[in-house]
Amino acid sequence: MTIQRIEPDPGQESVWDYPRPPRWEVCSDLIRIILDGEVIAESDQTKRVLETSHPPVYYIPNEDIRVDFIEPAQGQSWCEWKGQARYFDIVLGGRRIEKVAWSYPNPTPAFETIRDHLAFYPHLMDACYVGDEQVQPQDGGFYGGWITSKIVGPFKGEPGTQRW
Repeated sequence: MTIQRIEPDPGQESVWDYPRPPRWEVCSDLIRIILDGEVIAESDQTKRVLETSHPPVYYIPNEDIRVDFIEPAQGQSWCEWKGQARYFDIVLGGRRIEKVAWSYPNPTPAFETIRDHLAFYPHLMDACYVGDEQVQPQDGGFYGGWITSKIVGPFKGEPGTQRW
């Protein structure tokens, strides 16, 4: 299968220029997450994880999250780069939304910086923002990347990308 990389315009990034293994970087853009009219998280001190073929995932420090809505969820997963992930539900307005976020409580040494941070699936929230731009969720529901006008693909998660 030949992947047709989209050439980025000035000011854009191609996910095909992101590294594998992934890397993290400090992000000072204001990140906001809204659900049922509540600001679930708001931070300008996030970490952005970049990996080939994936839109960025934003890890928000716990102190910038309304943790009173967050409860541990069942299940775990393993990332060869970051380690063992655990999942979290949001309980808000009498309803539970399952596995909306994840974290790495004991990350690998290369990703120690995302300890005590949560990442959220944008497709399960009402709105997620990078600055003033509302993000589009990465297709597929598994990866949790945040797509903005500054990011071009094609992106893993879209139909036919399972084996990338």
